[in-house]
Amino acid sequence: MKRRDFLKKGLGAGLMAGAFLKVNGAGTLAGANKPNPAKPYDLVAVMGGEPAQMFDKAIAAMGGIGKFVKAGQTVVVKPNIGWDTPEELGANTNPGLVARIVEQCLKAGAKDVFVFDNTCDTWNRCYANSGIEDAVKNAGGKMVPGNTENYYKLVSIPNGKRLKEAKVHELILNSDVFINVPVLKHHSSAKVTIALKNLMGIVWDRRFWHRNDLHQCIADFGTWRKPDLNIVDAYRVMTRNGPRGVSQADLVMKRSLIISTDMVAADAAASRIFGEEPSEIGHIKIAHEMGVGNMNLDELNIERLRV
Repeated sequence: MKRRDFLKKGLGAGLMAGAFLKVNGAGTLAGANKPNPAKPYDLVAVMGGEPAQMFDKAIAAMGGIGKFVKAGQTVVVKPNIGWDTPEELGANTNPGLVARIVEQCLKAGAKDVFVFDNTCDTWNRCYANSGIEDAVKNAGGKMVPGNTENYYKLVSIPNGKRLKEAKVHELILNSDVFINVPVLKHHSSAKVTIALKNLMGIVWDRRFWHRNDLHQCIADFGTWRKPDLNIVDAYRVMTRNGPRGVSQADLVMKRSLIISTDMVAADAAASRIFGEEPSEIGHIKIAHEMGVGNMNLDELNIERLRV
């Protein structure tokens, strides 16, 4: 859909009316509920700007980065850096967004801000060619590898049904604040990959998940330590042939960003932007049923903003 038609049929009119519409016009992000500014927002959705600009607007609406990051704390930021592809293919999180998050955390007084992913392609090529490595370093953050098993420690997942334990990167175990920054895109096995699935990049053995009911394992891991903040990059969205990225022809410019402390809510809202109902995404539905978060957007206090 062309941007002028997108604005006419969906987000442009929808935001003004208080309903963040799905791109195909078949539903809304959060029904007709109106935000209550007297209470903390469960989720903020921003549309129409550049990634860093939308993050600034979203985090301000959430109460500022200082609500999540305190002076002297150690922060780990987990984008999707899984693929040795350039920014223009939309397979990885937008580097400008990651850089702005790092800058904001340091401005809030963070002692260190670390960034990593357990990549699918060769890690150092992913870090460099995604543009994220340079962006993070220029922002004052530190890139950390995730390519060897020695970085990972075994943890128990007591509420898991299929996934009972996993080896998790030591940064997640040792940092004060965990910020999850997925990119919204198509996934051949899970239909979409957003906040819940992005956590596969903090564990060592992802193959077990794929062999043992992927959707259940994603939901199971969500019952373990939840990120303090989830920031969904829905700026340049891969709508097919994911997750690696094949062609710019597979991309749609959505120019959107979602931020929430609730992974399930973030995924539910992002799946609407993608054009799917959250209840039709296996791991989102299961995680909701397991109490990881709430996919019923009409029950949430949501602020919708336009840049």
